[in-house]
Order: sequence, then structure tokens, then C-alpha cells
Amino acid sequence: MTNNRTELSELGEFGLIERIKSKFQTVNSTTLKGIGDDAAMLDAGDNAFLVSTDMLLEGIHFDLSYMPLQHLGYKAVAVNVSDIAAMNGTPEQIVLGLAISNRFSLEAIDAFFEGVQAACKNYNVDLVGGDTSSSAAGLVIAITVLGRVAHDRAVKRSGAKANDIICVTGDLGAAYLGLQVLEREKQVFLSNPDMQPDLEKYEYLVGRQLKPEARMDIVHELRDKNCLPTSMIDISDGLASELFHLSKNSNLGVKIFEDKVPIDHATFETAIEFKLDPITCALHGGEDYELLFTINPADYDKLKNHPDIHFIGHMHNDPTQHVLVTKQQTAVPLQAQGWNHF
Repeated sequence: MTNNRTELSELGEFGLIERIKSKFQTVNSTTLKGIGDDAAMLDAGDNAFLVSTDMLLEGIHFDLSYMPLQHLGYKAVAVNVSDIAAMNGTPEQIVLGLAISNRFSLEAIDAFFEGVQAACKNYNVDLVGGDTSSSAAGLVIAITVLGRVAHDRAVKRSGAKANDIICVTGDLGAAYLGLQVLEREKQVFLSNPDMQPDLEKYEYLVGRQLKPEARMDIVHELRDKNCLPTSMIDISDGLASELFHLSKNSNLGVKIFEDKVPIDHATFETAIEFKLDPITCALHGGEDYELLFTINPADYDKLKNHPDIHFIGHMHNDPTQHVLVTKQQTAVPLQAQGWNHF
């Protein structure tokens, strides 16, 4: 008897999503966009409703030995709001599911919800419901975010055109290096509990890992400047992986330049300290939750002086060619090596 078992690792997260997507067809006219973007789009008259969900599991997505519960509550909301930002929308409500083991006290859960409340206030969203359950072990968080966008302002992953300029907000790689610092300090503590964590010089990196921000500020500023991206995605799994998503959905190739990829000096210095390549951290680190988007070249002048938007390359007509031009002007194939859940 043959063994027909297929390991999930053979497909990976995105392969699994594509497999699930292939088995379902939308039947309702109100379903404007289903599986395959940062959020689903549902027809709501003059606007589209945006719906997205994320799960955070203890031991997979967070480690409570160094993640404060207040920060965790904030982050759980922010990463969901980021999906709405990536569709050029405005978040309005969240529902929250929480599975809790008996090792958590009421005070601990209060601390978690203090973070949720702070994020809701910051992003102007309402917590309108959810579910709670017991957990055999660990903490499980599931948040669904609801938002809204005008039909003619919605931005998908699929709208880029050849010669569109590739833009990214903020800086990249900091969250990944923050995680490396926290993991190192955890190991130091486990080997010698008398040692106190030394995090002062890594404050920026650790903050980017523990309390990321959804870039709703950029969404509002793009609107104020009358600049509508042609495609957009948030950077959760690493710049390279997200570029591949834009490429696949828009059926285009990607060309970016190493010296244009924004890397904070703290990220650069800490990467060297950890004997890591800074550009590798920026390309593949993930969890930055910055926005990656493309614009029509005609809109360049609207954004060229923005201090927090960086122009890192362009899209081109060959969907099989994804290249990084190094500082030595050598074109090397761009690889997607970001976070894989399986």
C-alpha cells in the first residue's frame, strides 16, 4: 500500500492558499474580490466593505517571555489594520476571538485588552464583538477587521503597469533584527537568570518588533496628495516575498536597486554585529508592516519630496525576471525567502 501523504511544507503557506482558492468559486454578485489580496472586497453600494483576518498563536507568532501583553494586544490590532491600509481603505471595526489557558490571570487579560484598547483608539476602530474560549495550552488570538473604501479608490495587488515606480515606506529589516536581539537576550537569561537584559541601544529595533504601526498615515497622505497607487501590499513576510506577490498578480517583472532600499543605521549596525548582511535582513526579514506600492511615473512629482517614501525600482514587462541591482551594479536574481508558516 502506497503512502499518499503530502507534507504541508511541500506546498508552503502560499501554495496552500492557492490550493484552497482553486476549490472555491464566488457565487454572490456582492463578492468583488475574494481570496488572494490583503483583504476581501464586498459590494456595499457607493463603497466596498473590506474584510481581513489574522491569527496570532503563542509559540509561533509571539513569545511571552519577552512580549508584554499590552504590546501584544496593540500589535494584534495593528497587523490587521495594516491589511486595510494595503487596500487604501479605512478601518472601522474589529471582532476578536481569544482562547486562553488557565495559566493566565484576570490581570493578565486586562493588560492584553489595554493594548487592544490603545490600538483601537489610535486607529479609530471599534471592538464590536468576538468570542472567548479555553485553550489546552497557550494563548490564541484571532482578529477580523472590517473597513471601507470607495470603489474608485480601492487598490489591489493586481493593478501595476510596466514602468510603474516601486515605492516603500519607512525602513526595512528593523523588526527582524529586533527579534534577533530579543532571542539572544532570552538565551542569556536562561543560561544565567541573574543577567539583566541589555536592550537600551536596541530600543528602536525592539520597538519595531514588539509594537509595529500600521501605516494609515501614508494612506491619508496619499489621499491628500491625490496620488492613487496602482498596486499595494503591506510588508509582513519580507520585501522580496511581497514584491513577488505584486509581480504575480500584475503579471510583471521587478527590478529594484540595493542602494535604494531604506535601512536604518541601527538596523545596519546590528546586522553587522550579528554577522548578518543588512540587505538580506531588509529583503527577507518581515514584520515591518510598511507599505509597498507602485505609482504611475506621472505621480512621481507628488511624492518625490516625501521624507518617508522611498523609490526603490520599477516594474517591467517580463514576468519571469525579478532582479536586484547591487551597489556594484551587478544584476542578481531576486529570491523570495521570507517567513513560511509551514
